[in-house]
Amino acid sequence: MTIRVVIADDQPLLRHSLAAVIDANPDMTMAGEAGTGDEAILVCASQDPDVVLMDIRMPGMDGIAATHHIMAKHPSIKIIVLTMFELDEYVRAALQAGACGFLLKDAHPDRLLDAIRRVHQGESLLAPSVLERLIEVYVSRPTPAKTVGSLTERETEVLTLVGHGLSNDEIAARLTISIKTVKTHIGHLLSKLHARDRAHLVIAAYESDLVR
Repeated sequence: MTIRVVIADDQPLLRHSLAAVIDANPDMTMAGEAGTGDEAILVCASQDPDVVLMDIRMPGMDGIAATHHIMAKHPSIKIIVLTMFELDEYVRAALQAGACGFLLKDAHPDRLLDAIRRVHQGESLLAPSVLERLIEVYVSRPTPAKTVGSLTERETEVLTLVGHGLSNDEIAARLTISIKTVKTHIGHLLSKLHARDRAHLVIAAYESDLVR
C-alpha cells in the first residue's frame, strides 16, 4: 500500500525538500502541501491522507490547533509533529491533540521515513531527546503510578520493551514471537492500562519502574 503524505509547514523550501525525499520512495507519495494550519485542515478534508507531517509554528492557526481539528474529523489520519522546538509544553500539547509522533527537523531523512512507516502501521514514535523530556515531566508528576498488577508476564515483558523504544518488529525478534502476537499484546496493554496510544504505554512503563 502506498502511504499518502501531506506536509504542513510555512517554509516552502522545507516543504519541497521533504516532498522530494518522500516521492523518492516507492511506498510513499505526496498527497498535498499546506503553509498554515487552516490549509492543513482543508487539504486533509479533500485528500484524506494517511500521514501528516505537521509544523507547530505557522501563521494563523498553529499546528497543535490544526491537529486537534484534524483528529476530531479524521481520527484515522496519523500526525507526526515536525518542529525545531522540543519544549515540554509543545510535546504535551501535541500528544494531547492526538499526534502519534514527534520529531525534530534536524532528524536524518531515513529517520523521518522510518517514522512515517511506523506511525502508518499504528505505532507511535518520539525523538529520543523528546522522549527523555516527556518522561521527566510525567514521572515527576505527583500522581499515582499506573498498576501493572493485572498484566500477564508476557504483557509485562512487552510493555518493558515498548518502554525502551523498541518497534513491533524488534519486540517480535527479541521475544521470538510473531508480529501479530506483538500487536495483540499491545492491544491488551492499551485496554488494561487505559492508554490512548503507544506513547502513553512508554510513560506507563516508566511510571511502573519497568524502565529506569
